Amino acid sequence: MQLLEEIGYRLGQVAPQALAAAAVVYFAFHAVQGERGLMAHKRLSEELQQTRALAEQVAEERARWENRVALLRPEGIDPDMLEERARLLLNYLRDDEVVIYLPEKSD
Repeated sequence: MQLLEEIGYRLGQVAPQALAAAAVVYFAFHAVQGERGLMAHKRLSEELQQTRALAEQVAEERARWENRVALLRPEGIDPDMLEERARLLLNYLRDDEVVIYLPEKSD
């Protein structure tokens, strides 16, 4: 009987320390592995860097497209450039131009 009382007494002394240690382990684990822990922070930081790089690429592409669209507006069209592109795409010539056809090389 005295042995059971001694065990109960010792468990009474150890239980708060064991609970405190378990709480420390629980919070330490979640501080590292949890939803808002260190590993999640690292993963989100890497994702943020990738997203920023993608945003820069998209911004550059958008600027290129805005520039091309601005060139198509009536007040922004360069007449010489427009004529050159139209002649190239439509195969048009002026009356005073001469076309010289070169024979195709056969290998």
